[in-house]
Amino acid sequence: MKALALGGMLALAVAAAANPVVKGFDPVVTFSIFPPLKPNGTADDALETGNVKRGYFPMAERARKPWRIAYLFPHIKDPYWVGCNYGVITEAQRLGVGVRIFIADGYDDIKGQLRKMAEVTADKYDAIVLSPIDLTANNASIAWAKSQGIPVFELANDSTSDDLAIKVTTSLKGMGVEAARWMVHDALRRGMKSINVGLLPGPRGAGWVSGEVDGTREVLRKAPIAVNIVDVKYGDSDRHVQGQLARQLLREHGQSLDYVIGCTGCAPPASAEIREAGLQKQVRVIAYDLTREIAELIRQGHISAAVDTKAVSQARVVTDAVVNYLEGRSGNSPHTILIKLGLVDQSSYPDYRFDTTIAPDDFVPVFSYSPADEK
Repeated sequence: MKALALGGMLALAVAAAANPVVKGFDPVVTFSIFPPLKPNGTADDALETGNVKRGYFPMAERARKPWRIAYLFPHIKDPYWVGCNYGVITEAQRLGVGVRIFIADGYDDIKGQLRKMAEVTADKYDAIVLSPIDLTANNASIAWAKSQGIPVFELANDSTSDDLAIKVTTSLKGMGVEAARWMVHDALRRGMKSINVGLLPGPRGAGWVSGEVDGTREVLRKAPIAVNIVDVKYGDSDRHVQGQLARQLLREHGQSLDYVIGCTGCAPPASAEIREAGLQKQVRVIAYDLTREIAELIRQGHISAAVDTKAVSQARVVTDAVVNYLEGRSGNSPHTILIKLGLVDQSSYPDYRFDTTIAPDDFVPVFSYSPADEK
């Protein structure tokens, strides 16, 4: 792995005992989506075509047996996935189930994720929770796991597979919609007649990236002022890669830019590059999602606003959904559960509930948990 050596992983896993056990969480505002649905659709397709019921997802009761659940993340190189890690581990502790988190090397490592998917399917985990690297490339592996009697659930990243037990994510198009709406409203408030924006959405081919860009374009087509997307630069959410892309964006368009909208791994390096170029009074940064770093940059005024997909809540809800499913508590399960998006800027910052999104300061990533660890 690029981000963490094996020895480092083992050291971090040992640190699990230092992390506090979470005894519960408030009900999470969700949109549960039932058929009819578009075949081989995304979560946003389900939102448009399905039977949508707004409600609250409550905590699941403690499991009756120590189920084994495998989680596959694209990487753990940015705080978003640390938040998901925290949600998974603390919820596994509360529920009394065994979990193991497998990570690929990033969004350019679809082969690595598919290899790990094959391994956990062969190991006969009771359930698999997958955060797909690609919108379609994981579909065959999901179908194979299902054929082997292993239910597959989806967390955060989307796919077009019809073989999933339940999807738990947010409206990925909604991320783009909310970010673009904030930008347009901010521009109108400033009296601007037209704006130029650059997008740093993340890796091409990932479902969440497609959603971000589609949602942004949808709002901008209907905006009451002229909005020009001067460039869309795709790339892995690795900080070094995104720093390079931000420098290219500023070198090519810096003198005409008004806004940059970027993903969790994109917005912070873009903000730093803008300040390095002395353009902080001209170019405002908006984030498609929220992390601890982005929240701090909002507090400091270096990032103007961020949409919030609530990483911790997503991880808790999918873990509870798996246990409810395995224990036969689900009844008529929804096809998709969307977590309601949030948005934070300097005006909402003082009263914002960050614990649904961000792991505590002292949390270190943990890659496995077993109820036997508590004995």
